[in-house]
Amino acid sequence: MSKDSYCCDMRGMLSFLILFLLSKKPMSGQELAKEIEKRKGEKPSPGTIYPPLKTLREEGLIKEDKQGKVITYTLTLEGKEVLKRAKERFCKTFMDIF
Repeated sequence: MSKDSYCCDMRGMLSFLILFLLSKKPMSGQELAKEIEKRKGEKPSPGTIYPPLKTLREEGLIKEDKQGKVITYTLTLEGKEVLKRAKERFCKTFMDIF
């Protein structure tokens, strides 16, 4: 998936949401799952949440900080830029729906 597709491609909506949540504060996978559950109404499984985290890390958009068994994810500078562009594209695409 290209870095420009993190907002409007439905497959990228979870990645977009992860980037957005990490822009608020660093989080572990479990914290991300809880935040997504608050918004969606159901908690995503580890098989749903960890593949996008791996992809975002491989693309250099997030980084990991491992403390014991807990991995905390944070945005990189590139991740912040990609999120900024994705938010702009999201607004252009969906604002007139509301």
